Amino acid sequence: MTLLKRKSIEAEASRRPARGARAQRRMAQGDGPDAEPREDKPARRGAQGDEKRMTPRFAPVTFSEMDGVRYLHFGTEWVQGAMRLRKPDAIELEYAQQMMAWLLFLSPSAPDFHVAQLGLGAAALTKFNHRQFSRARVTAVELNPAVIVAGRSMFGLREDDTRLRVLEQDAWDYVMDAAHTGSVDALQVDLYDATARGPVLDTTAFYRACRRVLKAPGVMTINLFGDHDSFPKNIVRICDAFDNRVLVFPEVHDGNVIALAFNGPVIDVSWEVLEARAKVVETTTRLPARDWVAKLRAANARQEERLRI
Repeated sequence: MTLLKRKSIEAEASRRPARGARAQRRMAQGDGPDAEPREDKPARRGAQGDEKRMTPRFAPVTFSEMDGVRYLHFGTEWVQGAMRLRKPDAIELEYAQQMMAWLLFLSPSAPDFHVAQLGLGAAALTKFNHRQFSRARVTAVELNPAVIVAGRSMFGLREDDTRLRVLEQDAWDYVMDAAHTGSVDALQVDLYDATARGPVLDTTAFYRACRRVLKAPGVMTINLFGDHDSFPKNIVRICDAFDNRVLVFPEVHDGNVIALAFNGPVIDVSWEVLEARAKVVETTTRLPARDWVAKLRAANARQEERLRI
């Protein structure tokens, strides 16, 4: 079976024109004739304003293995996470590695550092953060109890301890809880259902709530859908919520695009400083951080000489 990597949105910083003719058409036309129809889903009214959010539907949690890699699925070919059996604590997929790009801007050794993951998947990011950063608190929020069971039985996720909490909870409720305001340094958002055709939570109210849970400084990384009509909507909403302070990686895995959104003081730094930071990240984590810097520099217009965001 040929596995299809889950796709995500292509984001653009500061609402810059989308890269590629297909993305430009969608930015211009929204739900135009070339947009893929999206299956209607029940919606619940958001806690703020009159925006609606989709109610996720649980699907069977299934697995496959190929070439030494175990994959998580929700009853379809779409990949919801992966783990290399010989390296269970490593992050296997490139887009998931890019979800760690907040390391270019934040130090997980800071006192009371807190990483929160919305959408557990195969627990790759949760496991990595818990193992790699011995001083950090790690929280994972997952609505589907079967995914939590799969993480622990099939993907090596440990039981909760003093630094690790896995919550069976709706991500919407987590970010809307006033008790979590300003409590998270790095927020990693990867929320998809069985169809994997766009984020389950994607309203402006949701993205504003994500910003509220961040400390200052704080960074959100989010897996978005690059080949779908949800693209322009999410771009506008994330930019609105984060005052256009958004960077984007080039597309990987036939559609996955990781965006970074920033809270707190303005960042004004040379790319050479970021490259030096990336070398430290590579040494300590073995993640391809220098490649992140090169791709962010190339992919974001008006940021070629110096990063100002």
